[in-house]
Amino acid sequence: MTTSSSQVAEKLVHVPLGERAYDILIGPGLIGRAGGEITSRIKGRKAAIVTDENVAPLYLEALTDALQTDGIEVASLTLPAGEKTKSLDHLAAVCDMALAARIERNDAIIALGGGVIGDLAGFAAGIVRRGVRFVQIPTSLLSQVDSSVGGKTGVNSRHGKNLLGVFHQPDLVLADTDTLNTLSEREFRAGYAEVAKYGLIDKPDFFEWLEKNWKQVFSGGPARAEAIAISCQAKSDVVVEDEFENGRRALLNLGHTFGHALEAATQYDSSRLVHGEGVAIGMALAYRFSARLNLASPDDAERVEAHLKAVGLPTRISDIPGEALPVERLMEAIAQDKKVKSGKLTFILTRGIGQSYVADDVAASEVLTFLELQKAR
Repeated sequence: MTTSSSQVAEKLVHVPLGERAYDILIGPGLIGRAGGEITSRIKGRKAAIVTDENVAPLYLEALTDALQTDGIEVASLTLPAGEKTKSLDHLAAVCDMALAARIERNDAIIALGGGVIGDLAGFAAGIVRRGVRFVQIPTSLLSQVDSSVGGKTGVNSRHGKNLLGVFHQPDLVLADTDTLNTLSEREFRAGYAEVAKYGLIDKPDFFEWLEKNWKQVFSGGPARAEAIAISCQAKSDVVVEDEFENGRRALLNLGHTFGHALEAATQYDSSRLVHGEGVAIGMALAYRFSARLNLASPDDAERVEAHLKAVGLPTRISDIPGEALPVERLMEAIAQDKKVKSGKLTFILTRGIGQSYVADDVAASEVLTFLELQKAR
């Protein structure tokens, strides 16, 4: 059951990146105000909306009406839903639509959807005419707290996830919390994994708050908006310090090296595993791996696993339905991770709750042995 949107105060997080600075607005009813918010920030009067088959029936008409009311000429493209849409073929389709609509550099490509649509549309915005304006309207919890913020865009390759892309900051993020009321429980839980991630990186007080308040976050209202705002601020702080992921920003990938490998090994089959579930298992693995290396206490690993399980997220490789995943396949995917440097494995490990750090040159043999042990559990 969700709280009435009228009880939720709008929040604003500013991302201070100089000429690339932008606002993240968080609250109810933002899709209906999209035209005014966009025209106050962007000179162009054309927009190309990219969305998917799940989101379009819910919000495309409302967004189109809101934009046209404020004098914005609209074109749109609706793509299949799911991770497999993050492909070069669909990227070409988005670029072609934008060019056919005569989108110019001061006009905007708008991502209306979850992380897949945001990553794909953002990549297109970064390369159409060598860069046009970009607006994120994330409609999932995962995209509101993570992928819509920070400017990382891209598509998947047959060699791995997110290996093709550019950094292209949005000009505005409109996180309409009303859209979260249409998510399935599974989708919301998957997004919550990214919320918990911020506490586990460097905000132990936030993780403790989530342990006490996660039910209120799930039910909606002020606690949900608060969790989204804290998450966006946490990501903004890291992005401002390391926009192009040369150092500290890699911490945002806590759980993602294992998680991306699990997604690749399941061939991005969402019936078996979605991104947030992969991240949840990945974070639990990162904490257990850190404990195995005597970097963190086993008690911390158990605490992380207990919280993730309490909200209904998977925490072990064996929780993934279907055939067992060969460890060799996971190691192949890990070797293709975009954080690999000079062939050396890089993981985000931890010394405790909220004490994550970048570990370079992790021995592949240690990872292999660890995964073999995890497979047996």
